[in-house]
Amino acid sequence: MESLLSVVGAGALELYAAPGGLATPVQGVTVWDVRDPGVPPGQILLAVGVDPGSSAAADVIRAAGRAAAVAVVFGPDLPGRASPAVRSAAADAGVAVFFRTAWVAWAQVVGVVRAGLAAVGCSADPQIARVTLGDLEGLADAVAAMVGGAVTIEDLQSRVLAYSSTDEDVDDMRRRTILGRRVPDTAVAAMRDTGFFRLLWGTGDVVRRPAENDLPERLAVAVTAGGEALGSIWVAAAGRPLPETAEDDVRAAARAAAPHLLHHRSRRAGQMQVVQETARALLEGLGSAEALAARTPLPLDGRCAVLAVHAAPGTGRGRDENRVPDLVAVQCAAHGHEAVVVTVADGVLVLLGGLAADSERAAAQVTRLGEALATQLSATVAATVRVGVGEVVVHLRQAAESRRTAEMALRALLSRDGPGTVARVGEVAETVAMLHIFDTLREVPLPPELPVTRLAAYDAEHGGALVDTLSAYLDHFSDVPAASRALGVHPNTFRYRIRRVREVCGLELDDPQARLLAHLQLRLMSHEGPGER
Repeated sequence: MESLLSVVGAGALELYAAPGGLATPVQGVTVWDVRDPGVPPGQILLAVGVDPGSSAAADVIRAAGRAAAVAVVFGPDLPGRASPAVRSAAADAGVAVFFRTAWVAWAQVVGVVRAGLAAVGCSADPQIARVTLGDLEGLADAVAAMVGGAVTIEDLQSRVLAYSSTDEDVDDMRRRTILGRRVPDTAVAAMRDTGFFRLLWGTGDVVRRPAENDLPERLAVAVTAGGEALGSIWVAAAGRPLPETAEDDVRAAARAAAPHLLHHRSRRAGQMQVVQETARALLEGLGSAEALAARTPLPLDGRCAVLAVHAAPGTGRGRDENRVPDLVAVQCAAHGHEAVVVTVADGVLVLLGGLAADSERAAAQVTRLGEALATQLSATVAATVRVGVGEVVVHLRQAAESRRTAEMALRALLSRDGPGTVARVGEVAETVAMLHIFDTLREVPLPPELPVTRLAAYDAEHGGALVDTLSAYLDHFSDVPAASRALGVHPNTFRYRIRRVREVCGLELDDPQARLLAHLQLRLMSHEGPGER
């Protein structure tokens, strides 16, 4: 371990306790899984997802000692949460304890430790030692050679991440799965209905599917880290029965695969970040459509559009509100759209590509998706979701223009009273126009002695409600009963207040121009657009 640390350095791992010293042989690195605690001896265990300040941390250390592991690595101990029980458990178990530094991700720790082990002449995973971290195709071939069958590695949605090459005849299900890069929908539905997935993700052990008709015997196991499922490994008999040792080999393969899938997820997250930033730049009118098209399935030439999505804050379940970008992406995929979802300050933007060549059909596609997003997301996050539908443009380079119209429509929806949740600019044109007028007027200096200015000063000095009275009067077109109901006062009280408005500020309510100016100024003073409340 001392030689390993000299290679890895203090930039990745911080030593917390080493009761047995550092002159300890290390044979490999393994991601700890509470559901499958059986690990080979001499391992450094990565306790992904285990809080060093929790009672579970001491339990992991004791289990590591029973398994003859040499060290446990926890996540960063930033607030110094590690309890005395951790140090005590380490002393009792004879196991060293490290903390991952805050600036190094788990996937990087795996790579650094594996590289360090290789540098000092130790095989990090004896059975799959030659596979480069993150090489899932190489991993699938190595597992196939170890187990003796045809292998696929799949993500949580049954999409194929990698598969082994084989000279043996493969069954039709495997052929269709590989060609489609995912398990056929009919097979997924059947496994869901029979409870197979509950068994696969819930047991933490190998699940056997007996041979049936033309389908050969299959073994499947979940690949997990810190109790979180990362994917699965499937092994199918190919040309001959699986050996008796196949289940044990598949269990070992799942442990060895965890660092690879962690690395894959980390790398994919980095790639998605690049895609999001490229799309964000394009939507701001600063980026390259060619760069985005090269990184995504969005076609450079062809109709595209933007949706602006907003979930009302503070009304839904916070956890689900934070999932809005993911929920939007799922809905887009369910409706068969190629899309990039970009998080912005007050919601998300959805850039859709590959729309119908006919402009009317393309517009209908975007509207249908907007309506589906508003309906499905509102039900999921228990909050009102509104969607501004951008105009369809003919080239990806024009995405910023579609975004502009989508955000204009969304702003109009948010500023209006009423049940509307989805709109194009043309459907809320009056509100959009008034918002533009108010934006312009906010930049115009007004004379200081206007009637509304005097009225506001009087209210501020006397704690009055004359400004609210005037606003209600103008909003309700001089309808005293309606305006008084809006303020919750008796009509006679309201009439008295209107007389006071005339007396205090001298406003001529019979003059159309004076009424218009007063109404505009009231809205400007309250920083509201039309109908904003």
